[in-house]
Amino acid sequence: MRTIAVINRKGGCGKTTATVSLAAALSELGRRTLILDLDPQGSASSWLGIGPTDRRELFDAFLGTAGLADLAMPTRAPGVDMVLSSSWLVTAERSLQVDLALGAIRAMQGLPRSWDYVLVDCPPTLGYLASAALCGCREAIVPLQPHGLDASGVDPVLEEIARVRHQLNPALVLTGMVVGRVSRTNHARDVVARLRSTHGGDVFGPTIRDSIRVPEAAMAGLPVTAFAPDAAVARDIRAVAAELVRRDPDEATVDPTEARRAAGWRGVVDRLVGSRS
Repeated sequence: MRTIAVINRKGGCGKTTATVSLAAALSELGRRTLILDLDPQGSASSWLGIGPTDRRELFDAFLGTAGLADLAMPTRAPGVDMVLSSSWLVTAERSLQVDLALGAIRAMQGLPRSWDYVLVDCPPTLGYLASAALCGCREAIVPLQPHGLDASGVDPVLEEIARVRHQLNPALVLTGMVVGRVSRTNHARDVVARLRSTHGGDVFGPTIRDSIRVPEAAMAGLPVTAFAPDAAVARDIRAVAAELVRRDPDEATVDPTEARRAAGWRGVVDRLVGSRS
């Protein structure tokens, strides 16, 4: 089971689009996928026609009094399940902080292997929930748009991934950066070229073009690949999903569960506290 944090500190970068679209495209390839919506705004939950909840089951799962897998429910995308976001995440992140992060790590590590992929839609910040997702996952994907500000703002996200890998989760790898909403402008081409020049193979080969089909699909409560299966943007999404499958990290590297077991959960907490102080 591959666990992937879809993360960027910037809102509107295409994080939820990447999460929902890739989950649906992976399901077309026969991979059962779970979306864990950790964004308190609940955009992924709303997209698939379910909507975020004001119930506290997700909060309880992070406290260890409920099972995270028990919260998974089917979506309109065949083969894609979801754990809905909850409004309780806002209060919980402010008040519980490290305890919430540790609980999220435990909950994610305790998921059964009922799915081939777990995609975590992270909040648009680099706070405790985002750190928890990076600690609980083996991989990270950074979605961004081909705008100058997006490209220049990716460095803090990459630095956070490196920090978590160094201090908390030695098995964490950057699977890559996915560029979406690519227009035909010279500026977009220049930004994509600069990203490839700077980050090389960390940038996915396929990009996802800008298309009105994406917001239309969200309004319809369907993934793009189901709403407009023959559209060019749907082909882009499938190409990115196929590359994601090929970018499976080397299984010979350090197992995150074993690394954390050796360090002890209290060691993880101490390092998490120290990193935020």
